[in-house]
Amino acid sequence: MSRKNKTTAPRPDQSHKPVGQRSYNSLKKVTPRNEHQKDYMDAIESNTVTISRGPAGSGKTYLAVYEAACHHWSKKDTKVERIIITRPAVEAGGEKLGFLPGQLDDKMDPYMRPIYDGLYDIIGIDETKQKLERGYIEIAPVAFMRGRTFNDAFVIVDEAQNATLEQLKMVMTRIGDNCKLVLNGDPSQSDLHHRSGLPVLMNILKDVDDIALINFGKEDIVRSKVVIDVVNAFERYENGKS
Repeated sequence: MSRKNKTTAPRPDQSHKPVGQRSYNSLKKVTPRNEHQKDYMDAIESNTVTISRGPAGSGKTYLAVYEAACHHWSKKDTKVERIIITRPAVEAGGEKLGFLPGQLDDKMDPYMRPIYDGLYDIIGIDETKQKLERGYIEIAPVAFMRGRTFNDAFVIVDEAQNATLEQLKMVMTRIGDNCKLVLNGDPSQSDLHHRSGLPVLMNILKDVDDIALINFGKEDIVRSKVVIDVVNAFERYENGKS
């Protein structure tokens, strides 16, 4: 008695969809939870550079990581071979990198933990570790970006409020062929105080083509309601001081 060969249905063509709206078997499905998040994801799809600022909890980093993963998973169309994620290694609260134990990777790990959390949630722990080992995902401090050129890459600059204008200019001028760059930050939580380059950068680039600027507000916070209450309380405190 002959056994029929099993046939699998061909995967549906999704090339007409933005990569962030496609279905991926190995990625967690993420959808925008408000209009600003939708605008943010649309901006990433449509522009070479997207710069966003806004309060913690508005989804800036998480959605950027998701878009990066989608672009890499769709590399047949996007040609995005690598995901590069960077953030300033600011010595907040008087703590020095040298104070932390281990080699540089170990010292940087606490700074990069929110990035790993997003990758683990969206891609999975095992897949993230494999991509890191094979060099498809790279996580490094901003200082390590100098002198490089990003080709066929999706670059995320996180916690950009802790970078100076000179550092941000350096990263912006790393863009090569077929590169997307997403730069995020919350100026109200800068450890550089009045030296943060993020607000200045957004003002400088406001009229430049192929660069989208997204401003999140406290109404876009998607964490617990208490986070919104905390932001409101600090706003009242800061306004009272001034």
